[in-house]
Amino acid sequence: MKAYFAGGCFWCVTPVYKVYGVDRVVSGYSGGTEENPAYEDVKHQKTGHRETVMLEYDPARVSYERLLDIYFANVDPFDPEGQFIDKGHSYTLAIYYTSEAEKQLAAERIRRLKERSGKEVYVALEPFTAFYEAEDYHQDYYLKHPAEFERELIDSGRKKMKSTERRSPC
Repeated sequence: MKAYFAGGCFWCVTPVYKVYGVDRVVSGYSGGTEENPAYEDVKHQKTGHRETVMLEYDPARVSYERLLDIYFANVDPFDPEGQFIDKGHSYTLAIYYTSEAEKQLAAERIRRLKERSGKEVYVALEPFTAFYEAEDYHQDYYLKHPAEFERELIDSGRKKMKSTERRSPC
């Protein structure tokens, strides 16, 4: 099966789904109207797409509910402008559902989160229409460029830097 989640920068979201039952994680774009969008156009808010990951998974080994757990544990659902330092529509959150069951499960998670937090939850829940695979250099970025990826996590605010790793202001 496939699932589609927009969680901000796809470089940062990809590795969190490397779990038992997820066979493949692909970085790409969903939610816009332009066919085959290019990264620079998506990044500069020209296409209406969001950076999205497509998960190919085996529901006998990992449930959609577990994928939702992972999603919500790795995003800030209370930020309407994007994720961490990445701002703009292309970095906003969305769950693209492919069935009524997925829609209901995601809607229930959003409802419970809003109820528990007392805050507005900014996760769009939209029917899946299309997914366009991102350029090859975006795929498995964390494996191809581990040092740059680590720096992206820290610079973006997704990962707190240990005090011994803090950069000097000089």
